[in-house]
Amino acid sequence: MNKAATPRTILVTGGGIGIGRAAALAFARSGDHVVVTDVLEKEGQAVADEIKASGGSAEFARLDVRSTDEADALVARIDAERGGLDVIVANAGIAHRVPLAELSDAKWDETFDIDLKGMIRVIRPALPSMRAKKAGAIVCLSSIMGVAYGWDEHVHYSAAKAGVVGLVRGLAVELAGEGIRVNGVAPGYIRTAQLLSEKHSLGSEGAEKAAAFIPMGRLGEPDDIADVIHFLASSAARYLTGQVIAVDGGLLVGRY
Repeated sequence: MNKAATPRTILVTGGGIGIGRAAALAFARSGDHVVVTDVLEKEGQAVADEIKASGGSAEFARLDVRSTDEADALVARIDAERGGLDVIVANAGIAHRVPLAELSDAKWDETFDIDLKGMIRVIRPALPSMRAKKAGAIVCLSSIMGVAYGWDEHVHYSAAKAGVVGLVRGLAVELAGEGIRVNGVAPGYIRTAQLLSEKHSLGSEGAEKAAAFIPMGRLGEPDDIADVIHFLASSAARYLTGQVIAVDGGLLVGRY
């Protein structure tokens, strides 16, 4: 591990697998303390253990982002034990295929509750400490399906991820004067369990076919997104706020 001069405290939601896992490892490599959260307890604990085994600093905390009480309690504990959060990576999300004829209010609400409201639940209680320090970085995960594309049978997901763009912009403007930056990442086709699910996404065969349309000629990997998240939370992005960056191998600009 490359130890940071002043280790920060990083909260990653949905940190047990995929992009969340890669982000947790990226921050740990730079010497930060990572609070890995997920509802997947086995996977989340494994990430924290992997970081510690490599000489890094991490802990696992089970967090269901649908629970305001759980989010408030976790952030309060971090405030008490570590003086507050320096970075939030709001990554937890679901993307379930549901045709319009089957899209109930309950399914719509579940998706928004996790993919959009779940973000403000962890951000809101962390703000008093960030404001007191006049410093902080927040990175929210959107999707190319929220910033540019429509996705059939995923209307609820596309709408929630579009909402993330508005969340980023609104928070960025409100918090900029207090030293807190808010940005987003909109991944393209990334090799994760979600993408490779035939039930809810492209499946492995469909994903490989999609790669043919990507100008860079390959699917993205979780590390490709994690490195951008890490950059956005770093001092190298000190004058960047309110932006949602598409990381997609050129897919959006290359489709014509």
